[in-house]
Amino acid sequence: MDLLDLPGYRIIAIDEHKDAFHIQVELHAPPFCCLHCSGSSLYRHEVKLQRFQDHAIRGKPTAHLQDKAINTPVTILGIDEVHLLNKPRCVLTDIEQHTILDLLRNRDKASVKNYLQRLPASIRNGISCVCMDMWQPYKLAIADLLPHATIVVDRFHVVKIANTCLDTVRKQLRASLSDAERRGLMHDRFILLRRRSDLTESQILILETWIGNFPTLHAAYWLKEDFCNLWTAASRESATLHYQAWQKRLPAELEAAFHPLTTAMENWQQEILAYFDHRYTNGPTEALNGLVKLAQRMGRGYSFEAIRAKVLLTNGLRAPHHTATSMRGN
Repeated sequence: MDLLDLPGYRIIAIDEHKDAFHIQVELHAPPFCCLHCSGSSLYRHEVKLQRFQDHAIRGKPTAHLQDKAINTPVTILGIDEVHLLNKPRCVLTDIEQHTILDLLRNRDKASVKNYLQRLPASIRNGISCVCMDMWQPYKLAIADLLPHATIVVDRFHVVKIANTCLDTVRKQLRASLSDAERRGLMHDRFILLRRRSDLTESQILILETWIGNFPTLHAAYWLKEDFCNLWTAASRESATLHYQAWQKRLPAELEAAFHPLTTAMENWQQEILAYFDHRYTNGPTEALNGLVKLAQRMGRGYSFEAIRAKVLLTNGLRAPHHTATSMRGN
């Protein structure tokens, strides 16, 4: 039976769900106008899948986007942003299942609160931990709607700030170098930003040459390395002592360069050190962000609504799931 009763369209497949029909059709007759601009001057670009929401059939809509978390318990919620269509968008994920829950048009407090308010109370109450970066609107939304949940600032965002502080020192140093030295220091930048334990023998030789010739760069590099050792602490208490000792060793001439890091630790220390009680990171969310960007690149001229539909209606949009150890970022 032709459920659509639309001349020129041939039904290829019908997928019936509890609350909706997903009907795949093929157009045989040429359209009267462009589906996007309504222009009557038509020429073919390509064969392209289009999604439409139509009227109800037998009491079921033919397409409907629902939040995946509405009926599925979520314990560890991830909140991050992804840059789409020249604007940062909010991504909400299930950290344990490595899946996207929703993609929000904006990343402000109101948008996040609206999403959380639409979740049943039983789902909200089941969220025990929220992994996020240091974005105040997220924190305020969580405080209002999930006051029982522990906020864990993603440790890789904190390490990124430490690397940025070191890079500030590198840029300041470049002003006093020759052109050849300046180009070399720019080329070797990634060696300074990587952990020493991850470097090859030849890279260690390059590193030691740079920090051996410039005392300020030497001090800044080892400050970065020592700060990153914070994440090897066995407990919140030992991590706190480690940071306090690191702060005392920060020389006055490098306080300005490392000010973004000390400010972040001052404003977010409780949430940063919460990692030692709940060892989760936003790594799965970062992986999912890459898949969202891939969905955007797969077509040209997608609207935000189209990208969101591709994300939420694609069951395969899932970050690689390895082991619990990998998930928790140890």
